[in-house]
Amino acid sequence: MKVRRALLFVPGDDRHKIEKAAKLGADSVIMDLEDGVAFSHKEMGREVVAGALREVDFGHSERLIRINPVSRGGLFTEDILQTVAAQPDGYVLPKVESAEQIQEVAQVLTEAEYDYPGSEIILLAIIETARGVVNLREIVLNSGPRLRGLIFGAEDLVGDLGAVRTPDGWEVFYARSAVVTHASALGLQAIDTVYVHYENIDGLVAEAEQARYMGFTGKLAIHPGQVKPIQDVFTPDEEEIGRAKRLINAYQTAQSEDMGVFVMDGKMVDMPMVRAAEQVLARARAAGITVE
Repeated sequence: MKVRRALLFVPGDDRHKIEKAAKLGADSVIMDLEDGVAFSHKEMGREVVAGALREVDFGHSERLIRINPVSRGGLFTEDILQTVAAQPDGYVLPKVESAEQIQEVAQVLTEAEYDYPGSEIILLAIIETARGVVNLREIVLNSGPRLRGLIFGAEDLVGDLGAVRTPDGWEVFYARSAVVTHASALGLQAIDTVYVHYENIDGLVAEAEQARYMGFTGKLAIHPGQVKPIQDVFTPDEEEIGRAKRLINAYQTAQSEDMGVFVMDGKMVDMPMVRAAEQVLARARAAGITVE
């Protein structure tokens, strides 16, 4: 599975910022045609994004495009039709509220891809409205094979709820948990929301760590300075990898001695802890770390 620890937003109508983002080593660069581009610049944004996809070296970064919502008329169709020939790796769908919306985008892609055999364009869905949260089960079950992950959008959700955004985030805790739970149930990646105070790196790291503890696999970034701190949080360090390897080795020894539950470092260990250790090593491998 493609590692998506830090996904960096960049305005789709700004070629200079796209070129800068392409050099940062982010796991994914999201060229934005939605909120990051004024209505008067939508057409220009599509041209800039298509040109960047053809001409800019993104290195190992995944090249994604955030299109306009399906609910906003035919804008999303034009976003796709005017950029798909440049072969992006995927599209990010904002304000998803039903599986039908994802199916509609997938159908447009399927028809467009006839001219580009061999391409496999993926979709990531942003859940950022109350209706999207309550329809999560239907979304993950019925959206089809292109859907690879769910993204939690706290800022838009707070506005939709009429809530107040607070530093501790209790106003969005239920929705945040629901997104990661439903993603995990279907083997999808779960990407956490943006951290808008981009100069507060300590706050960013704290929120990213909380997201990782909850089960998220990555986090959105809105500033180049956020990329490395986010990727560091979602990459297992040497100590975490070593502990996971020791636990799995101890488990294998216990199995050879016909023991189910065993003790390591003064703690009882059973299968849930073994599975957690295996996930640590899987995240390390996905990040390019060699694990024996």
